[in-house]
Amino acid sequence: MTPSAASSGPGAPGLDIPAVSVTPGGTATTSLTVRNDSDIVEAYTLEVVGDCAPWATVEPARISLYPGTSETVTITLAPPRSPEVRAGDVPLGVRVLPAEHPESVTVPETTVHIEEFHELRTEILPRRRRGWLRGRYRLAVRNEGNTPTRISFRPEQAGEELRFGFVPADLQLEPGESAETRLRVRIGKPVWFGKPAVWPFTVHTTDGAAEAEAEASARPATYVRPPLEAEFVQIPIFPKWLLALLAAILALLLAWFALVRPAVRSAARQAADEVVQPRPTPGGGKNGQSPGTGNGTGTGDGTGKEQGGSGPGVPSSGGPGGTGTSGGGEQSSTTIDVQTSGGQTKTGTYPVPQGKVFGVTDIVVANFQGDEGVMTISFGDRKITTIALETFRNQDYHWVTPIEIPANATVTANVTCAKPGTPATGRQAQQCHEVLNVSGVLANVAQ
Repeated sequence: MTPSAASSGPGAPGLDIPAVSVTPGGTATTSLTVRNDSDIVEAYTLEVVGDCAPWATVEPARISLYPGTSETVTITLAPPRSPEVRAGDVPLGVRVLPAEHPESVTVPETTVHIEEFHELRTEILPRRRRGWLRGRYRLAVRNEGNTPTRISFRPEQAGEELRFGFVPADLQLEPGESAETRLRVRIGKPVWFGKPAVWPFTVHTTDGAAEAEAEASARPATYVRPPLEAEFVQIPIFPKWLLALLAAILALLLAWFALVRPAVRSAARQAADEVVQPRPTPGGGKNGQSPGTGNGTGTGDGTGKEQGGSGPGVPSSGGPGGTGTSGGGEQSSTTIDVQTSGGQTKTGTYPVPQGKVFGVTDIVVANFQGDEGVMTISFGDRKITTIALETFRNQDYHWVTPIEIPANATVTANVTCAKPGTPATGRQAQQCHEVLNVSGVLANVAQ
């Protein structure tokens, strides 16, 4: 089209651009007539400016005109099929720059109408879900069109076994916007035994804007609406291996009551009968007594005891020194508390009372402040252990066979304090503080 030229000043062309409509993904053209109204030969450079510039071109982009002549150039519009190219009217401008009179630059304008297109990209995840009575899915939707739309969902299944629920039920999406909705699929009756049941279904997405446009124009909708195929696999409540296990257990029970139990009861009855049968009396005996055994009474004063006991003066157990105990005794426990200043050594003792033997079975050492130093534990002349204080907070030792400490010997805790620790209060202590608890049996010395 070559409309009538508009007059311009010296050196400026006469030009005009008609309006045009274009569909994203397609092409459209319009034209511009440039006329040289000056009295010299002029060259013109043409360039598209504005929002249409990324997808618009001018052919040719440079022309030369003699005075009083004109030429028509073609403007090609090719917007991409993208949500970024919104539907509606977009201004189009072409800058015409004269080479000899650059101050007379002109930018004629027109309107480009971007037509609507509708396209959805949908996805359902996962495609297969397993469950006893229900399954959950995610539907992801992206508006690939260039106009806002309202998306709704419609499930479809061959039968009526499944029930569907969408949260939310519909989505309002701007061009290029994505959103998700949750789909819950439920079936009413469980499968108790047997094979899993497979229930395929389809979810259709509905573009409200596209349907409204199709109804208004009385023509079929051309937007993309791919259906979403998925399936729900209903697994049985009791799997096959459980049935086999139950059958095996039932067979074992029947075998027990039918075969094993009677045999066990018979064997037990036979053993009981053998026990209660009277033993035969050895020959030559009198009144059930063995030969050589009499029933007279002796006059001696023997004090021997049964095996496993001990007579007076015979020790039942001996310690390192061979000291015996008279048997019995009672549980006893004592605590040695040692407080020492930094850089010093201090000893805490517990003497075993006169006439007693202390059989130690357990000791517990407490370093609750986290002090640093060395602690040595001795039972009489025996050194039991030497431990670094910084390696423990609570430590315990146990013996199956008691360690006997004779009378007048001592349990000794020798502490060398290198550095007092920090208790739970958070303030460093002034002294090291260790506690030794000794437990065992305190018994009398055998006379």
